Amino acid sequence: MVWSLVVIALVAGVIYIFVPHDESKTPVERVDYRVELLTARRAAAYPVAAPEGLSKEWKPTSVRFNGAEHDSWHLGFLDPDGEYVAVKQSTDKPAKFIPRATKEARKTAATEEIEGRTWQRYRGATYDALVSTEKGATTVVAGTASFGQLAKMAESLKTA
Repeated sequence: MVWSLVVIALVAGVIYIFVPHDESKTPVERVDYRVELLTARRAAAYPVAAPEGLSKEWKPTSVRFNGAEHDSWHLGFLDPDGEYVAVKQSTDKPAKFIPRATKEARKTAATEEIEGRTWQRYRGATYDALVSTEKGATTVVAGTASFGQLAKMAESLKTA
C-alpha cells in the first residue's frame, strides 16, 4: 500500500511539472457599466462622466455608484498596456475626496487643459492623477497609467 502511494505521488508530481500553467496573471473580466451609468446619471446631483470613443483595447473592469455616500461614482479600466485607470466623481469636499481617490497623491504645480477644462496634476507613490472640480462635483482620473493615458481618458469623458 505504501508503494502504491509513492507511485501515485510520483505520477502526480510529473504531471504537475510538465503540464503548463501560469498562475501569475488571472484574467480580468470586462464589465458592462451601461445600467449603472444610467442609474448614476438619473440619481446624481452632478453630470456623471463616462468615456466615449475609446478603443476596444480599453477594458472596463469595475463600476460603482453610491448615492448615500456623496453621490460617489467609480468606473475602473485597464488601458491598452494593462495599466489601471479609474474615473471617480463625488460631491464630497475636495479636501476629503481627493486624497482617497488618488491614494494620497500630492498636488503638483502642473495643470493640463483638456477639452476646455483645467485639470490639476497629482503625483503619488501608488497613483498619479488628474483632478478637476466644477459643476458641483470633483472628478478624478487616477491610476498606474502614464499621464498621457490619464489625459486620453479625461479627454474621452462625456456627461450625456
